[in-house]
Amino acid sequence: MGTPSPQAVLVMAAVLAGLLAPRAAYGQPNFIVILADDVGWGDLGANWAETKETPHLDELAAEGTRFVDFHAAASTCSPSRASLLTGRLGARNGVTHNFAITSVGGLPLNETTLAEVLREAGYSTGAIGKWHLGHHGHHHPSFRGFDYYFGIPYSHDMGCTDTPGYNLPPCPPCPRHGAAARVARKDCYTEVALPLFENVTIVQQPVNLSSLAARYAEEAARFIRRASDRGRPFFLYLALAHMHVPLGVPPPPPAVGRGIYGASLSEMDALVGRIKQVADSYGKGNTLLWFAGDNGPWAQKCELAGRPGPFVGAWQRQRGGSSAKQTTWEGGHRVPALAYWPGRIPAKRTSCALLSTLDIFPTLVALAGAVLPPNRRFDGLDVSPVLFGWSDVGHKVLLHPNSGAAGKDGEIEALRLAQYKAFYTTGGAMACDGSIGPAEHHQPPLIFNLDRDIQEQEPLDVASREYQAVLPAISRAYARALEDIATDNVSVADYSKDPAATPCCNAQHVACRCRAPGSHAATLDHFTERQATRLCL
Repeated sequence: MGTPSPQAVLVMAAVLAGLLAPRAAYGQPNFIVILADDVGWGDLGANWAETKETPHLDELAAEGTRFVDFHAAASTCSPSRASLLTGRLGARNGVTHNFAITSVGGLPLNETTLAEVLREAGYSTGAIGKWHLGHHGHHHPSFRGFDYYFGIPYSHDMGCTDTPGYNLPPCPPCPRHGAAARVARKDCYTEVALPLFENVTIVQQPVNLSSLAARYAEEAARFIRRASDRGRPFFLYLALAHMHVPLGVPPPPPAVGRGIYGASLSEMDALVGRIKQVADSYGKGNTLLWFAGDNGPWAQKCELAGRPGPFVGAWQRQRGGSSAKQTTWEGGHRVPALAYWPGRIPAKRTSCALLSTLDIFPTLVALAGAVLPPNRRFDGLDVSPVLFGWSDVGHKVLLHPNSGAAGKDGEIEALRLAQYKAFYTTGGAMACDGSIGPAEHHQPPLIFNLDRDIQEQEPLDVASREYQAVLPAISRAYARALEDIATDNVSVADYSKDPAATPCCNAQHVACRCRAPGSHAATLDHFTERQATRLCL
């Protein structure tokens, strides 16, 4: 190669300056990651015109960038969250299925979380909301890099409350007296009340679900204010209870919108709007807000489940079962996603880049000027060029792990290559009608062209020229991916259980109540409530 011309050197220097500008010109940015639970791609009005309950999220889309080909790293709770906080699939980080209220373990302690990296880089770190990555001992978020934690250690259907909310089937409230009053109900937790933590202390058990959204908003605003007052950059991980059942909102007026689900969606939207307002007040121009879903809607909850939009997995639905949460069909892992950073992320932009929640970890690490943990490989990419509108190129290959509907949990038996989606195993989760699609193994794989068939209705004919042309590339990509995982530094999660690991603030009270059954926790002020706390770890 010859010596580059002076003009070429100037062009290269300008490009490098642009790449470095977001951090160098603005200092370390603040980060807010909002993760919605069981939200459908079509639950966002900006994605799906039939949805009318998300004006704040739609405003966020208009003032930032909307990602329409964005995917959760897994189609169920714990694996999805573990991947977001490590940038690694469950096949690497060890979290392949959900943890229980009696789980001894959690996200393996040798896995480094995003919060740990950012705290080391000088950030104030806070987690508010659902954790579901282990609550016993050092698996608790207070020991995983977060300076502050306020929330529920797992899904909010994993414990009884006095305000049970809306679920299918409905669950009874917590018992108030002895064992004789307890009601056994399939899929309901009736023995232990749902705990609310502040750091390592239970501050309320059972949680008052009716006021939970307001408390999350209040604690998030307080965390942002405190970090700003101290002059430190902050990372806030806000993992919402919405839109997971039970939905805890008052019943809407008859014939209004989408009923209970729509009312809860409106409540979530207002919460996000409140966080955006606070972020703009304390760090506008230097705060990246990234909103995404943890997986698709939980179809077996019928009218209490979200909209997948066009991603209906028609091939699977013809054979029975749901093609949403817990599956590797698009409805299980393609989720709404928005990024907002005034002055840095282009407004009114829609990106078709193939992205994932896996990308949040390496992207934020890069923007903070930190470095990735050594001695391990990452499935996520630094997608800051996509965020800033310089590129619309994401993953060439994206892997979709089994998440409960079919195949061994965590194994990779579906993948995306450009517009092609290949399945080596298919299956349907439980649908609203109670059907479950049987697991089927495919060799050669089923291949769909998503550009033409977003509903995943008709796989390519194996004898077609298109199938024969793309199969070798898919086979090579699949083999390389499996080899890369097999030769990586892979962790193993401890899924053992012990009833003693169950969070319980007072084992002497029925359902582990923190105070007398007649008290009204929602009316207590913060000082009073803190006086009633009990250390549980």
